[in-house]
Amino acid sequence: MFTLVGTKQGNLYIIGSAIGLVLYQASFGFTAGFSNIINNCKTRNLRAQMLMLSAASILMLPMFSQGEFMGTQLTGKLTPISTAMAAGAFIFGIGMQLGGGCASGTLVHLGSGSLRMGITLLGFVVGSLIGTFHVPWWNEFPSLGKFSMIDDWGLTSALIINLSIAGVLWIGFLVLEKKVHNKIEPLSESNSEKKQGFLTNHWPLIVGVLLLAILNLTTLLVKGKPWGVTSGFALWGAKIFSFFGGDLSSYEYWQSASWAKALSAPVLKHSTSVMNFGLVIGIWWAASVSGKMSVSYKASGLLIGRLILGGLLLGYGARLASGCNIGAYFSGIASGSLHGWVWFAVAMLGNILGFKLKNTVFAED
Repeated sequence: MFTLVGTKQGNLYIIGSAIGLVLYQASFGFTAGFSNIINNCKTRNLRAQMLMLSAASILMLPMFSQGEFMGTQLTGKLTPISTAMAAGAFIFGIGMQLGGGCASGTLVHLGSGSLRMGITLLGFVVGSLIGTFHVPWWNEFPSLGKFSMIDDWGLTSALIINLSIAGVLWIGFLVLEKKVHNKIEPLSESNSEKKQGFLTNHWPLIVGVLLLAILNLTTLLVKGKPWGVTSGFALWGAKIFSFFGGDLSSYEYWQSASWAKALSAPVLKHSTSVMNFGLVIGIWWAASVSGKMSVSYKASGLLIGRLILGGLLLGYGARLASGCNIGAYFSGIASGSLHGWVWFAVAMLGNILGFKLKNTVFAED
């Protein structure tokens, strides 16, 4: 890998593999957090997310306030609070439920043997490409602009705001679960049965979220930008489109210098794509070593239709919102961008609708 793409890309591949290992070993999933609170008021995964966001804020916001690290310019994930962002978050939330996962979740399931998620990924790639065609139109709708808590209010205020919102939500989730179930599922336990060995025994959820916060910081220091996933899917769609004779030169989205450069270069030169490849390999390795690799591919026609639609919505929504649960939500909040919290709230509404659709229109007997 280092020989093919250079030291920086090789390091990002290793970081991506480590992220995949952690996601698999801690059984961590963003979609599970939304699904569990909607389905049965279980909040363990959402509380884990609040802890992860708090840890990432403590680690990463001071770095963003410095602006650079050892000569590398640090750029946060700052996206306007706009109609396009809100619509994208809502559409993405629906897709999370119909597609059976989010951006990272799709790669996790695929890497651990669920070949059906290849259907979701295909829809994700196509939806991402379609989204790039429509983004300029969506951007014509009202926008409040970008809100960088560090630039607008200072580092201390940014930390206080992020930690306060995460803390209030944490307490709210605790109260809800306690009220409904009269007990609280702890973060210190594993989601799976215990076995002997470092990799055969799934890790406690709290370990996973803390490691993910550290790995996002590591990504920032190596790449100059925090962790993202879905820009890779958009590029893959564009590469395939171009390979079959499609012309992207007339589309505004692809006329920027950065995207023009990505289109003309090999995929392995694209940092997000390299991290995505590493993530899948890390998951595959962890599942294989732990003896839990389970290849599944059977799917009914109704399920295939749901996965395709879910993937299309995931891809389309991610482009409108300039990111997904990773780039817009996790890395957005860790960058001090207020839009990350708005994304979370709107995506929750989308998940509620998606959950209802999955269990009515797409329900299988």
